[in-house]
Amino acid sequence: MNSFRHRHRSVFRVFLRLPALALLITAAGCSSADDSASAAVPGPDAKVTELCRNLDKVLPAKVDGERREDPEPASALTAGWGSPAIILRCGVPQPPEMVDPKVASGQDPDAVAGGVNGVDWLMEKQGDGGYRFTSANREAYVEVAVPEGVDSSGILIDLAPAVKKAIPEGIAS
Repeated sequence: MNSFRHRHRSVFRVFLRLPALALLITAAGCSSADDSASAAVPGPDAKVTELCRNLDKVLPAKVDGERREDPEPASALTAGWGSPAIILRCGVPQPPEMVDPKVASGQDPDAVAGGVNGVDWLMEKQGDGGYRFTSANREAYVEVAVPEGVDSSGILIDLAPAVKKAIPEGIAS
């Protein structure tokens, strides 16, 4: 995992010679709506949806020092922090790698099982250099996508208490 921390930096530039209209258009183009992350909303059954709603209520306001900024479209099944966004999706399907014997025996370098503060996770390296973590041994699968360049250790530590509180141990349906 990459140990470099990526922090959001806002950059504002003032162009003194722009006409007022051009300056207004530039300012509108920098609105927070354009910076919003997006995430596909999972479609789990009613039981898992209720567990995910309970998780949404107890998620931390900050993860790894980043403020919560939920992705679009708004849903109790998704959450986000920082920019580039750390995205949580609750109620996702079980990843195939979770039952892959190569992963269980440690023979897949791109998918590793492990635990953080009482929550088991499957870690998968993504093609874009980021990582995807999916909770295991819980009644709902919780997925956390961590962008390239962001250290995931603090993220999983910050999320573990909420996952333990809202998603009971067991087998997801």
